[in-house]
Amino acid sequence: MTTDADGLRQFVHGPSLDAKTRARLEEAVPEEFFTVPGGLTAPDRHALTYERLRRAGLAAPAAGELLADPPALCALLERAAIADPPLFHMMLLHYTLALGPILRFGAGQEETRPLRESLESMASFGTLLMTEVGRSNSHLSPRTVARHDPATGGFVLSTPDAQAAKFPTNTAHPDVPKTAAVYATLVHGGQERGVFVFAVPLRGPGGAVPPGVRIVPAPETTGLQIDYAAVLLEDVRVPYEAWLRDGAAIGADGAFHDPHGPAAARLTRSMGIAPPVWRAVVSASAAITRASAGMLLAHSAGRSTLGRLAPRRPLTDYRNQQEAVLGALASAYALTAVAAHVTTPRPPDEAASGADTAGGPATAWAPWSAVDRDLALLKAAATAQAQETVSACRVHSGAPGFAAVERLNAYRGLTHAYQNAGGDNELILYDTARAMADRDRYVPPEPELGPPDDGDLDSPRVWLFLARDAERRTRDRLAGRVEAALRDGQDAFTAWNGNLALARRTATACADRIILEILAAASGAGPKALGPVLRLHALDRLERRAAVLLDEGVVPPGILDELGAARRRTCDDLAPRAAELAAAFDLPAPVTAPAAFLV
Repeated sequence: MTTDADGLRQFVHGPSLDAKTRARLEEAVPEEFFTVPGGLTAPDRHALTYERLRRAGLAAPAAGELLADPPALCALLERAAIADPPLFHMMLLHYTLALGPILRFGAGQEETRPLRESLESMASFGTLLMTEVGRSNSHLSPRTVARHDPATGGFVLSTPDAQAAKFPTNTAHPDVPKTAAVYATLVHGGQERGVFVFAVPLRGPGGAVPPGVRIVPAPETTGLQIDYAAVLLEDVRVPYEAWLRDGAAIGADGAFHDPHGPAAARLTRSMGIAPPVWRAVVSASAAITRASAGMLLAHSAGRSTLGRLAPRRPLTDYRNQQEAVLGALASAYALTAVAAHVTTPRPPDEAASGADTAGGPATAWAPWSAVDRDLALLKAAATAQAQETVSACRVHSGAPGFAAVERLNAYRGLTHAYQNAGGDNELILYDTARAMADRDRYVPPEPELGPPDDGDLDSPRVWLFLARDAERRTRDRLAGRVEAALRDGQDAFTAWNGNLALARRTATACADRIILEILAAASGAGPKALGPVLRLHALDRLERRAAVLLDEGVVPPGILDELGAARRRTCDDLAPRAAELAAAFDLPAPVTAPAAFLV
């Protein structure tokens, strides 16, 4: 008979990976990767990360297998994230943003085989050259240009000035071979033909830089320790085969052809490499939230306080600490449910993405929502939730959480970095709100009579009623404001610029509704023990949105007291089972071990 503990473990680890695959992933990221030797210089630390990446890549399943199996790739990246956040970042870039474009856009191009094999064998490490330092929203129109050279049949890649330098990139280490996926605007026949990807060797086997490539190391940083650098391309010549053309071609007569449509459609297609990134980032957010919750529980359990109200009272008897521990565990389970949702294959018509025939989906701030609106939105929501929870775990671990071990600081650095990396969260929210206001591949929730179940906040039906009502009301108000501004003669920038705060709330309400739908489904389908912990996260989420719920008239005054009472009841139910909830995470021993210098 399956016990609650077994059911929780099955929920955390998912059903799709067999024991052999899990063992192989653990071999790829062994326990020694969960600690970093002391006394390393910054270059030494970077070299260690690349050596770990090489070992992981050689021990893990083949890259093509991983990219074709999202749960397996995400499981590998989850383990890397909790072991060593810089390793996660490098691994994500290598697999999804360097190898991924070669396998996807270079499919059928036999000439890409040497580059692909060098990355698959870890003879070279992958990097991404996409964002440009001098302009915001640079993804929409990179100033780095690729021009076809009819004399050689190849291309010339050029960065016009320092403001168009590609940054950030992980290219500074002087001894590490690198292969880059370079995003550039193809200009041909006097016209911009769209944003394409080019596979370009940036450093040779000994780290030598080819002619025309200039790499400028950035100052060292401690937030997420990567060998950051800016890269400028000064008339870099690459062969025709470096163009990951995805069916496009330039004929012998110089005619350009792209079967996937005009430049706007090509932009969306080239940015279509993002979904594997988002799935991995959501999964890593869940993993480091689980690890952080486990660390906070290990810090809190059995710890006594000397507070004058009740000397020697256990720390977790105080509701603020108890709710911090249980809230972190609840966030971890909630993000685990979201990660399982995004790694489950979906039919193409459920992706909420794709170009229209007139020239591609509308994008105002960034291309991400045009690729897959809901997945991009869940990436933004998951990283924001992980950032909040990891930060709370660090604060509630007191001085030891900050000074005794680096792990919580490293997790916080990772979640902070991914507010911008992998698609800027703010821009994702704004583009989501624009699509909602314009009903661009979006249908608002229908009005409902309610709330159901007499408004019982323990009921998932009530969570969904509140979330859907808030989403519909904010959407309607945003659309009405923008339409009124446009009718009054304001241009689109002014109309939207005056409503960005409301746009953010509107997209956040949409994310809340999607997440609460995921939690309601998981609560109904999962083990009985899962229900209360997911309910606690739902109540926490509604409490954080109380101002919007009140402002939009979704709930009456007094909702905070009602939510607080429901949260306390749920915490009282969960408190005796906190250790069981954390044990289901199966965290490697180094994660929750005491500070080594005290042992």
